[in-house]
Amino acid sequence: MNLSKETLEATVRRILLEELAKYEHTMDKVVDEASGVLCVKGASVKPEPFDTGKPGTKVFLKDVMTLEESKRLMAGIMEMDTTSFEWTLDYDEVDYIIEGVLDIEIQGKRVRGEAGDILFIPKGSSISFVSPGKTRFLYVTYPADWAEQE
Repeated sequence: MNLSKETLEATVRRILLEELAKYEHTMDKVVDEASGVLCVKGASVKPEPFDTGKPGTKVFLKDVMTLEESKRLMAGIMEMDTTSFEWTLDYDEVDYIIEGVLDIEIQGKRVRGEAGDILFIPKGSSISFVSPGKTRFLYVTYPADWAEQE
């Protein structure tokens, strides 16, 4: 067998790229440049660990729409597994529960959202996100740049 240097390099490069792709946390996301319409394949979103400030929580998230796509809205996928954490919202948030159950504890009450339900949490709310089991939900926030707001 007689391999050229170029063929060998191309083969090694292809194999390395295939292996690296297995470890990347990418998602299938396409933006139509002409219209600005964005499509994210939900099943391709692999949330990453999120630091809630509370040790031992099992919370993962991945932003799917950022300031690059919209200056007004931000969106992502969050997953939780039998855990809870406190949060104060400096933004309005809409949550669509994809699977499982998401409880919002606020002012001594609990609001439950199940798969297919939509929750709205107004800006300024101090809440606890609670998942009695595994849950996955889409969150949409307004404004998109809430972290920079004063």
